[in-house]
Amino acid sequence: MARQTYWKGYLKLSLVTAAVSLTPATTESNQLRFHVLNRKTKNRVESRYLDSVTHKPISAKDQAKGYPRGEDDYVVLEDEELDEVGLESTRTIDIDTFVPRGSIDWIWYDKPHFLAPEDKVGIEAFCVIREAMKASDVVGIARLVLYRRERAVLLQPQGKGIILWTLHFGDEVRQPVAALDSHQKVDSTVVGLMNKLVKDRTEDWKPSMVQDPIQKRLRAMIKAKQKSLPKPTPSTKRAPVKSTGNVVNMMDALKKSLAKETGGRPKSH
Repeated sequence: MARQTYWKGYLKLSLVTAAVSLTPATTESNQLRFHVLNRKTKNRVESRYLDSVTHKPISAKDQAKGYPRGEDDYVVLEDEELDEVGLESTRTIDIDTFVPRGSIDWIWYDKPHFLAPEDKVGIEAFCVIREAMKASDVVGIARLVLYRRERAVLLQPQGKGIILWTLHFGDEVRQPVAALDSHQKVDSTVVGLMNKLVKDRTEDWKPSMVQDPIQKRLRAMIKAKQKSLPKPTPSTKRAPVKSTGNVVNMMDALKKSLAKETGGRPKSH
C-alpha cells in the first residue's frame, strides 16, 4: 500500500536542505465514527455558528477571534494579525539547536510522525543529517506549523529514518504531583514475593495487548444492523502532489555551513 503523506516541505540544517514528507506514526482511522442524525428523517444534523444574543446564523466572513478581557468584552484579532506572529515559513523544518538524546523527559512528548525524504535529490542530505545526529547522540529541536498551530518539534534518528515528535509547550506540562511517602521502608520479603509475581507475568510485547474491546463489540453490533443495507460507494483518492527539490552539492553546502557558523571562509582545495 502506498504511503499517504500528511505534510510536505523541507528539512533544513544551515545550508543543507532536503525535500521531506511527514506521515503520522499512529492513526485513529480505524476507530468508529458516528454522525448525528435527525431520528425522524435520518438526515444528518448540521452544526452552525449562531449569535449568542440574536440567535441568527453568522457567515464565515463575519466570524472573528476574540480574547476575553472582561464580561462580554473582547479584544478582537484578525486573521492577518495572527498570521504575523507565526513562522515565516510553514513548509520548512529548520533545526536551530540540538540537545543530548534522552535528556527530554517523556512527559514533553506529544505525537510521533515518520519523516522521510520525498525525492532522490534529498536522500543524501537527509541521510547526512540523520547520521550526524546518531554520531553525536543528539536530537534536533525545531518549530513547525502542524494541526493549525505552531509547534515545537523534536527530530530523533531511528534506524534508517527520522522520527519527528511534536512537543508540548512549557505551559501545557503540569508540575508533578508530590509522592505520598516515597521514602517508606518496605519489607524485603514482600518485595521478593512481588518480584516473583512480576516475573511470572512478564512476556514479550505484542500489539494485541492494547487492542480496544469496545471497538470490536461496536463493529459486531453495526454488522448485525447493516446486513439489509447497501454497501457505500468507495470514494476516489486524489493523486499525490509532486514535490520539487534543488540539486545541491553536499560537500560545498557543508563547507559553506561550517564557514557560516564559525565566521570564516571555506577552504579551497
